[in-house]
Amino acid sequence: MSTTGPVVVYGATGHTGRFVVAELRRRGIATVLSGRDEARLDKLAAELGGQDGLPAVAAASADDPAALDAALAGAAAVINCAGPFAVTGGPLIEAALRAGIPYVDVAAEIEANAAAFATHAEAARQAGVEVVPAMAFYGGLGDLLATAALDGATSAEEVHVAYGLSSWHPTPGTRTAGQVSHERRAGRRVRYTGGALQYHDDAPVQQDWDFPQPLGRRPVIAEFSMADIVTVPSHVDVPEVRTSMIVQAARDLADQGTPAPRAADDQGRSDQTFVVDVRVRVAGRERRAVARGQDIYAISAPLAVEAVERLLTGRGRTTGVASAGAMFDAADFLRALSPHLSVSW
Repeated sequence: MSTTGPVVVYGATGHTGRFVVAELRRRGIATVLSGRDEARLDKLAAELGGQDGLPAVAAASADDPAALDAALAGAAAVINCAGPFAVTGGPLIEAALRAGIPYVDVAAEIEANAAAFATHAEAARQAGVEVVPAMAFYGGLGDLLATAALDGATSAEEVHVAYGLSSWHPTPGTRTAGQVSHERRAGRRVRYTGGALQYHDDAPVQQDWDFPQPLGRRPVIAEFSMADIVTVPSHVDVPEVRTSMIVQAARDLADQGTPAPRAADDQGRSDQTFVVDVRVRVAGRERRAVARGQDIYAISAPLAVEAVERLLTGRGRTTGVASAGAMFDAADFLRALSPHLSVSW
């Protein structure tokens, strides 16, 4: 396994991919821009070119194993930012296993994340390769917060993750991934209850949630299921994992007229703010962890890049497929994100 080569960013020209590339370069980590569209990759490389020259480009389609192998040749790790992950996740994980390098993605698609655990766990374990799906705002951050709140406990009666977003301007990739998930579920909704994913046709339920200030008590859509219902129970013995979304953000997402996010600062972040409020119940007592920050897409970059940097410096806790909370020291990881997040537990 190489630990000195560049990190390949697949889907580098996408909205989140660009944040990931910028974070890698900010940390001085050599980067290869990869994805399906060579012209767009070349354009991005030209935009990023400076005294150190243009970043390398390696175009590859997810359905071309030979091209993926060529793109990952000599790499230290790969970060997959290209959705729908139902399409790209499996082929990129398999390519990473062939190359013997860690794989990290920013997938929020519940079924794609579940498939990573169900389909690739044994092969990744045998290869001695780390595979960390959902290492992003949805799935990764909530899992880290829940794990930190558990403080070493390996079981809980319930984990609830509430998302308080000031708004949600979805990217085209988010909309495409959502449509793919909708079609795969035949329009059904999904929850994690009784220790398993269950699909159902129940109508959404609205309730109030007491967020920390400055949000306070706000209406949320209960069982607005996100990737946390896969990541948390992958390593915590818990029968109920629920996620809720503040109503206004859910409405933004549902409205096809809501525009994509627009840059509001010199880092390219939107003016969206968020609070992630995680509550775990252990032995009848509630524990809480809270994260506050700006731009759900931008924050996925330090999450994914911190994960890769830790894997390449021997700070992963296991091999095979593992969520953020199982792979890393959650409390230490969250503290490392302090320039990007305000976290308490």
